[in-house]
Amino acid sequence: MEPKKIKDTRVVQTDQVLINDLNNYHTLFGGVLMKKLDACATLSARRHARVPECVTASTDAVNFLEPIRQSDSVCIESCVTYTGKSSMEIFCKVIAEDMVTADRRIAATAFLTFVALGDEKRLIEVPKVIPETDEERFLFQTGEKRAKMRKEKREQNKQLLSRLTLEKPIL
Repeated sequence: MEPKKIKDTRVVQTDQVLINDLNNYHTLFGGVLMKKLDACATLSARRHARVPECVTASTDAVNFLEPIRQSDSVCIESCVTYTGKSSMEIFCKVIAEDMVTADRRIAATAFLTFVALGDEKRLIEVPKVIPETDEERFLFQTGEKRAKMRKEKREQNKQLLSRLTLEKPIL
């Protein structure tokens, strides 16, 4: 399977912030942004794997760095930055731009993990990635460490799940 350039997985989506997207602090709801992140990252994963179905396996912490206001546009850039056998790490960078002043700032970042599914919803192998820019090389070189941390987190989650019950709470 031929490796693919990270730039070939890049997706850029820009949208305006609507009043219904705002919370009581007049900034973009975190959940609205998370939905936009997942949608953009899905396209990067599908562009990389070239299969009909890629699904979100996990979302690392979404780092909310700057508020996004109604006067801003919100631009999400996503790309596949690291791959395992069947998993793809997608990095999302959110840039808010004040539509009056043209001031741009990084408002959020996130890493999501997707897997590609083939026949009968089984995991299938994905191509490796080739970084070219300084930003891509940094994200790629630090990807293995993040993958190990995700594996440890999955093990911790298995332990947690083994202790949880399905019993209805007594009120």
